[in-house]
Amino acid sequence: MAEHQFNPVFKPEVLEVGRLLFAQQCEFLRGVLKLEEMPHADLPEITFAGRSNVGKSSLINALTGRKSLARTSVTPGRTQEINFFDLGGRLMLSDLPGYGFAQAPKDKVAAWTDFIKLYLKGRPTLRRALVLIDARHGLKEVDRTIMKLMDDSAVNYQVVMTKADKVKPEALTKARAAVTKELTEHVAAHPEVLVTSAADGFGIADVRAALSELAKPE
Repeated sequence: MAEHQFNPVFKPEVLEVGRLLFAQQCEFLRGVLKLEEMPHADLPEITFAGRSNVGKSSLINALTGRKSLARTSVTPGRTQEINFFDLGGRLMLSDLPGYGFAQAPKDKVAAWTDFIKLYLKGRPTLRRALVLIDARHGLKEVDRTIMKLMDDSAVNYQVVMTKADKVKPEALTKARAAVTKELTEHVAAHPEVLVTSAADGFGIADVRAALSELAKPE
C-alpha cells in the first residue's frame, strides 16, 4: 500500500523540509486547564483533536520520532488538559482532550467542551486543527459536532485518518472518499484528507510535509 494512493503528492524537497522540522527537539511545555495558563502565543500553532482512543498521542509521537513524548492513556477519556509542545521554536503543537467518551462525568465533559470552544475562538496563532478519524469507523456524530464547532469558530481544520494498517486498501479507499465528500459541506475544512498509520509509519512523512508549510520560517 503506497502513500500516493491516498495522500497528496509532495515534492521531495517539501518532504525533506518536513523531515528536518520534526527532527528538531520537541519539548513538552505544560498541560493547562485555564486560558490564562496557556503558553505565550508567539509561534504558529497546530492542534490535534479526535475521539478518545483515536490515536492522537500515537500520531504526535510518530511525527516527532519519540516513543513517549505524548502519553497514551490506557483509560480512554482520562486526559483532561490541553497539552502543549514546542517543536524547535518553529511550531507549537497542542493535544486536545479526547471527546465522545461516554463514561466521563457529564459535568466534566461540559467543562472540557466550553474550554475547547474558548481555546479555538481565542487562540490567535492557531493555524490549523487536525481532526483525527479512525479509518475503521469513519465519521461519527461526535466528529461532526466538533467539525461544526470549528466551522463556527472559523478554525481551518484538516482530517487525518488514523490506523490505516487495520483496514484493507479497498475499504480504505471507500472510507476516504466518503469523508472527502462530506467535507465539502463544511466551510472551514481543508479539502485534502491525509491517511496515516502510526504503527508502521504510513503517511507520517506526508503529515510532516503538510505541517511544515505552516511553521515559522527558519
